[in-house]
Amino acid sequence: MHNNYYFLKKLSPALERELKGTVISECFSQNKDELIIRFETAGDPFFIKATLTPKLSSLSFPKDFHRARKNSVDLFETIIGRRVLGTKQFSNERSFCLQLSDNIAVLFKMHGNKGNVIVFEGVNSPMLFKNSLIADSKLVLNELDREIDWSSAAFPKDPADWQRHYFTFGKMVWQYLSAQGIDRMPDEEKWATVISMRDMLEVAEHFFTAEVNGKIVLSLLDYGNIKRTFNDPLAALNDFFYTITHVTNFEEQQQKLISTLTGKIQSSKNYYAKTFAKAKQVEQDNNYKVWADLIMANMHSIPAGADKVVVDNFYNENKPVEIKLRKDQSPQKNAETFYRKSKNQQIEIDKLQEILRHKKNEIERMEKEIEAVRDAQSLKQLNALGIVNSETEKANENEPLPYHEFIFKGYKIWVGKNAESNDTLTLKLSYKEDLWLHAKDVSGSHVLIKHQAGKNFPKDVIERAAELAAYNSKRKNDSLCPVIVTPKKFVRKRKGDPAGAVVVEKESVVMVVPRLS
Repeated sequence: MHNNYYFLKKLSPALERELKGTVISECFSQNKDELIIRFETAGDPFFIKATLTPKLSSLSFPKDFHRARKNSVDLFETIIGRRVLGTKQFSNERSFCLQLSDNIAVLFKMHGNKGNVIVFEGVNSPMLFKNSLIADSKLVLNELDREIDWSSAAFPKDPADWQRHYFTFGKMVWQYLSAQGIDRMPDEEKWATVISMRDMLEVAEHFFTAEVNGKIVLSLLDYGNIKRTFNDPLAALNDFFYTITHVTNFEEQQQKLISTLTGKIQSSKNYYAKTFAKAKQVEQDNNYKVWADLIMANMHSIPAGADKVVVDNFYNENKPVEIKLRKDQSPQKNAETFYRKSKNQQIEIDKLQEILRHKKNEIERMEKEIEAVRDAQSLKQLNALGIVNSETEKANENEPLPYHEFIFKGYKIWVGKNAESNDTLTLKLSYKEDLWLHAKDVSGSHVLIKHQAGKNFPKDVIERAAELAAYNSKRKNDSLCPVIVTPKKFVRKRKGDPAGAVVVEKESVVMVVPRLS
């Protein structure tokens, strides 16, 4: 109801009392849907801020406004230096204008998502703040007044026509009348009730910030959950504007957090399901251990240089099983190879189980975070939860740097962002004592563990850096990834090599599970 005709009818004379005789010194915009007009008075300047977004079309009157040095543009130069002569409220219309010297007028057309500020200069074509509203270029200032036939003879018989005929009431007034039972009244009382409502709105002296049907509104009616009551329409509109923008910001942040957390939970659940299936598959695949045991049990009968052997499987009712062998290795060496692969399988199983535990805890934590976000009642409570997108914030903070930084056990781990930043990281920002890591045989980020004087690199720090190198590579979805580890002094770049390509002269390899956190 903040743009309702009856409210604007009280707002425009209140503005005249504030602005008559003042001079406009600035008119500018620093957001595409926001216009600021500054008026010079005998005391402090007066500001009108017109906010005309698709979600909110409203005026407000900040006590002070600091213009940005950048991204600010002057508008409507023709009104600068003009004196305010008064205001004009158009009859039965959600528009009023400031009448300026030299036959100039500034129209505030408060039509919801079609709100606009329009400058008329004599008979010239109007100048629009929102040029996308092409129809506004055809407005004629002295033709904006509208008429309503309030006689009993013109009262619509069909309730569906009431809102169209008495268009100045607006939705909330009709909600109020419906709550008062106008639909159930005798026909002769319905018209009288409408006239009574019109008279009540005309003489209303109080303005209410209230909550109606879960929304913050500015009302001339003592209706809904009243938050605050005002006698001054400017103060009431200011309170409504800052309340609604605060609530809107809170709701947007709340929904954004819920959406982000929901997406992360679903992603984690998908990863959990995939990892769980992989773990089950690896657990059931115990062939390496079985083959090694069968070779050891039948070593006396396996000829040297055999590339395969068929033996009875005492783990499966002595059914024959064929085992492929490396013919360049002895039966014992083949068995040792299978035992080693079996051991690696167990390492992989343990790692997968660790990931599953971590993901389960992560999902439970995020589900609790969603509950906390939904329970929050204000932006202050929401911010106190500390569930902002820290990853995005960290990326923004480090944007000028060619790497992402992780801290683990007091050691700095730097992960290159792309091929070009890999070169910068390895060739310009590293020292020969730093430890350099990279996923083996695939493209990926260069990773550095920064050296600390007098200290060796702990094994768990190397493994953590290797997990990051694996995750930031083409092997990020593998269950196990080999990662090169070497002192930076053994890494060099040949002339003519593409960005990110280097030569490693000495290396060792660790096997890790790709993991970001």
